[in-house]
Amino acid sequence: VQLQASGGGLVQAGGSLRLSCKASGRTLADYAVGWFRQAPGKDRDFVAAISFRSGNMLYADSVKGRFAISRDNTKNTVYLQMYRLKPEDTAVYYCATSSIRGSNIHNYDHWGQGTQVTVSS
Repeated sequence: VQLQASGGGLVQAGGSLRLSCKASGRTLADYAVGWFRQAPGKDRDFVAAISFRSGNMLYADSVKGRFAISRDNTKNTVYLQMYRLKPEDTAVYYCATSSIRGSNIHNYDHWGQGTQVTVSS
């Protein structure tokens, strides 16, 4: 499966963005899809994940209540809607697939190329 992440950009603090992760080559129905982010000089951290078939979701505490993950089965795409963005949300955001839904980065194998999100104060 190939993943294409898009939707990043520059936004002011308090603003919103929606990221997309479109898959090709295989349906996402058998996967969980996760979003991770990596700020300069830091580790790649878990943000959110969704089981594509069931729709069950999981969020990092730092984004709970501000971010919403969803999927569109017809478009084979997962979205990350981000509200009330903060400067500390600035990072490159990556989507990836796993056979199980969870926050452990080591369970994710196929990765998209990343999309930059910059939140100005």
